[in-house]
Amino acid sequence: MKTLVMYSLLITLFTGCTQINKPMQLNKNAVECLNQFKNKQKFQQQNGPNFYPGLSRPNVLPVVSEIINQSADDFLKVVQSNASEEEFRKQIQAGLKRFDAVHLELDTEDREKICAYYEELMDCVGLDSSDGILNNWMYGFDPND
Repeated sequence: MKTLVMYSLLITLFTGCTQINKPMQLNKNAVECLNQFKNKQKFQQQNGPNFYPGLSRPNVLPVVSEIINQSADDFLKVVQSNASEEEFRKQIQAGLKRFDAVHLELDTEDREKICAYYEELMDCVGLDSSDGILNNWMYGFDPND
């Protein structure tokens, strides 16, 4: 009886682990969307409902644009490897870490814009949630916890 219970637990554990890292269903146009994202100008003033005054310190524009474009490249590599949602989340964390060097140069609106860009990248591939990564970076905690 103990053996049967042990096998049942092992099968349940193994099944759960394989589903965590299973490849996600990507958007059909993920590569095209990511390439379009890379080619557009970023951190420019926007009017309308998503008002953004533009980068608070224009001198860091080349650096922050390069960092966010590196994240698009990271996402492209994950798309080509047919990886899991968790791999995309790891790339979000790695990308946000790159902003540490210029973090003091960014105001709140700039950091919100960075999060919005990551949401665009997530939309390109069909990733529904950063699992709190963006909230933790922006606010220092996940309000959903």
